[in-house]
Amino acid sequence: MPELPSDIRTELLYEAHIDLAAPEAIGQSPFGARAVYIVTGGTFEGPKMRGTVRPGGGDWFLSLPNGAGELDVRATLETDDGALILITYHGILDVKPEVIRRVFAGEDVSPTEYYFRTTPRLETGDERYAWLNKTICVATGYFGINKVGYRVFAVR
Repeated sequence: MPELPSDIRTELLYEAHIDLAAPEAIGQSPFGARAVYIVTGGTFEGPKMRGTVRPGGGDWFLSLPNGAGELDVRATLETDDGALILITYHGILDVKPEVIRRVFAGEDVSPTEYYFRTTPRLETGDERYAWLNKTICVATGYFGINKVGYRVFAVR
């Protein structure tokens, strides 16, 4: 068997700062408590791309019985040169209840105090960004009252 790489190298793709509407509680289901967070706008910027996050996407967030949360996100990015890029991802947000209380009391809590990781997948028909269709990404995130943000990395 050939020797496999011993590490995973990443490169910053972009940072995003996203504004959200107040959550819509779907309620308790057999899978957990579901809430929908609708995107109202935002921005993203990185070495090879920048632009806005278009309103209308969202996160169909599921609070799991074990205390963690599962993200299920779809949104549209619009680059400053007019390309549309669909981003979809799943992820995990694991936050202690006392940290959640601090966030919702208005404190800017460091993302090092919780686990927030996602696996973004980008899709576009614009040839200038076609390389995104073949790129695997990972991301770290932060959250606050009606806002969320990410550092998205391309796996090389």
